[in-house]
Amino acid sequence: MAGLNISFYGSSLVSAYWNGAATYYRGIIRALAARGHRVTFYEPDAYERQQHRDIPDPDWARVVVYPNDEDSARRALEQGRNADVIVKASGVGVFDSLLEAGVLEVRRPDATAIFWDVDAPATLASMRENPGDTLRPLVPRYDMVLTYGGGDPVIRAYREFGARECVPIYNALDPDTHHPVPADPRFAADLGFMANRLPDREARVEEFFLNAAAKLPGRRFLLGGNGWGDKPMPGNVNYIGHVYTADHNAVNCSALAVLNVARDSMAAVGFSPATRVFEAAGAGACVITDAWEGIEQFLIPGEEILVARDGAEVAAHVDALTPERSRAIGEAARRRMLDAHTYAHRAGEVESLLMNGAHAGRVPA
Repeated sequence: MAGLNISFYGSSLVSAYWNGAATYYRGIIRALAARGHRVTFYEPDAYERQQHRDIPDPDWARVVVYPNDEDSARRALEQGRNADVIVKASGVGVFDSLLEAGVLEVRRPDATAIFWDVDAPATLASMRENPGDTLRPLVPRYDMVLTYGGGDPVIRAYREFGARECVPIYNALDPDTHHPVPADPRFAADLGFMANRLPDREARVEEFFLNAAAKLPGRRFLLGGNGWGDKPMPGNVNYIGHVYTADHNAVNCSALAVLNVARDSMAAVGFSPATRVFEAAGAGACVITDAWEGIEQFLIPGEEILVARDGAEVAAHVDALTPERSRAIGEAARRRMLDAHTYAHRAGEVESLLMNGAHAGRVPA
């Protein structure tokens, strides 16, 4: 397949600040570039992300940062109109409706238009519950919908809204950016957890992390992420605030185990492993996750990941875990990631869709 020019409208490629999709975007786009495709990523100057960059402009993508106003968003659409593939990601955070309609208006007749949903449960809930949802009538006009996760329930739901094609492109590991590193005393803990404070995650964090900490007052717990500063927590929890991506490996490699807690909607839908699962496993960490349907598709419970149904089970896992077992689980998880769940695998899936999917005729080969 000849290299494609891809215009991608998303939240941010260069900043993970209040932007959990950053690692996902970077992994997918970098792997597409390695396959010869050329991606221009258009992102708004919003939410102080440009003041909290994690990376400079990469050499594997062109980044266009446009001012946070409607005219600038329209100009960004005009700049991307000649692409072979034009992508609108969910959750840009500003001018989403304008961009969702705009990519369909400006694309070439022979181009492929993709809606890439990085939060399908929230998007689908809005389309079901909000009669004025602006995306709903546009779904059938996109050539395909790609999703961050969700499995068959999300595929069926999008088809009910008229999607021509809906395919999950799951999170994955970029082994060049997430890998084992020496432990760092700053992040030493028996259980580490990184996540921003969000309304549909907070109750589950209270149960799976804070309650577990309260049950093990003699053990050390580490919490990273935005928004938790005024949250009451047990005295054995060390809150360190926002953790830049450059420190993620060190956090994952410095704790006896690291925790994954899905948001309410992701847990309910299932088949939605968070980026942190792949990052931590890729660093060789022992991951403890809350239970959700579909875990077995990615990692084997008890061998490559530990699963808990509540805070008491998290505490029991931590209390019983030895450094030797932690290391064995982490090494097994890392092997599984490298064998089946890298962004190179995911980019191959995307390329295959563009080459062989129902709408591949729209893309020059």
